[in-house]
Amino acid sequence: MIKGLGGFGDMAKMMKAAKDMQDKMGQMQEDMARITVTGESGAGLVRATCTAKGELTALEIDPSIFVPSEKEVVEDLILAAIKDAQRAAEEKMQAEMSRMTEGLGLPPGMKLPF
Repeated sequence: MIKGLGGFGDMAKMMKAAKDMQDKMGQMQEDMARITVTGESGAGLVRATCTAKGELTALEIDPSIFVPSEKEVVEDLILAAIKDAQRAAEEKMQAEMSRMTEGLGLPPGMKLPF
């Protein structure tokens, strides 16, 4: 604690820690926009790519599944691939958040942002 400031030395330390955390969160958000994950369905016939923030960036469809009578199957495969990619994005985001906050001593189950 800084002499002559009473409890304010601890407050300054807490404010600095909060600012550092805010900076790390901003950097992590930027990183999550650059990291991509891929989900797939139909044994790889449909692949969806999205950022770790969950933004869909690409969709690849094997041409062999374009059969007019199978339209609903193709739509289901596309949705499944997108959901798989978004699930992977959420897992990646949670892993990065946990890695970043592990030293903060947060209560079990508490996640950022609050």
